[in-house]
Formats: sequence, C-alpha cells, structure tokens
Amino acid sequence: MPISVASPPSARGLAIPLRALLRAALAREARVPGDIDVLLADDRTLRALNRRWRGLDRATDVLSFARTHLPGRRVSGDLAISLERVEEQARRYRVSRGRELARLVVHGALHLAGHDHAHAAERRRMRAAEDRTLRGARADIARLDRALG
Repeated sequence: MPISVASPPSARGLAIPLRALLRAALAREARVPGDIDVLLADDRTLRALNRRWRGLDRATDVLSFARTHLPGRRVSGDLAISLERVEEQARRYRVSRGRELARLVVHGALHLAGHDHAHAAERRRMRAAEDRTLRGARADIARLDRALG
C-alpha cells in the first residue's frame, strides 16, 4: 500500500526519508502502513484543517486523521504538517529542521497507530515511542536536513 507525500516544490527530496520514518514508527508498534497520505503545507492550511475538523481556530504543527482501522496490523490515514511550524519549533527546541520534521512525522504516525496524549501517562508512553524511533533514524534525519537545505 502506498505512502504518498505532497509537498511544495521547495521541499523536494523529502518523500523517501519521510516514508522510511513512517514505516519505522509503525513497525515499532507492530503495525504496517496501509494507504497513508502526507501533506506538507503552511500554517494557513493547517489552521483551516484544524478549524474544520477539530473546531480549533489556530495553526498547529501536525494533524493526524486515521481512517477506519483495517483488519490486522495495517494502518491508514492522513497526516498534515506545517513546514512553518517545523521551522519555528526547530529554532525553539534548538534542533535541525530535519530533526523536527522527523519528530512530527513520527508523532503523527503514532497517532495513526492509536496513541494519544490527553493524559500524562499517555504522553510519557508516546514520547518514549517517539524517542525510540528517532534514535534509530539518524540517516533519515540527515537526508531530511539535506533536502531542507
């Protein structure tokens, strides 16, 4: 099943490492990707999606929309990520843009796999799962950094 990545022309070269990160995050959860669409966009687009689907009139960094869960381990859904939030949060957290984009993709994939972070214990489990995936993703993060310039 395909993982598609839609991005602005200035973000070429991101699809391969993003697909690898999605697969790695899902594999750590004993899941496999079904149809997953990733949209890399701007704050305006994420704000409109957030307002429409969550009733929150503000930009956000990543939105995850799980499709009906398929039988077995397969996960399908949509991710939308704001490249403007990637830029701003990379500065705030003092990490590279590639590292922050990787974190958001992994975070979104974990949501698709059923994780949530409404409560402290859930947040700890989700953060631990993010960290485990990112520790093994140095090469993909380096590819993202090169593609983002």
